[in-house]
Amino acid sequence: MPGGHPCAAGDYMGAACLVREDGRVHEVTLRNDVIRLGQLLKLVDVVDSGSDVKALLAQGVVTVNGEVETRRGRQLVAGDLVSALGVDVRVVRDVN
Repeated sequence: MPGGHPCAAGDYMGAACLVREDGRVHEVTLRNDVIRLGQLLKLVDVVDSGSDVKALLAQGVVTVNGEVETRRGRQLVAGDLVSALGVDVRVVRDVN
């Protein structure tokens, strides 16, 4: 990720800032139990701001585990797979 990526700080919105690309799927490792959908979309640079999240979700182009999701506050847990604008992100739990 570029140096300006939020993960450069090491911790962002409850996620360990390990965004790893495995083929086409990025992995975001959680330090806490959950991360909200809007936060995740900003974390992996799908959108720049909360208002962008709202507009994207309104278009119906974001899926969580294969189902269209329109709530930016949707809580994501380890194992969830989020897809938006050609980016796939799997949420994983920090085992340390």
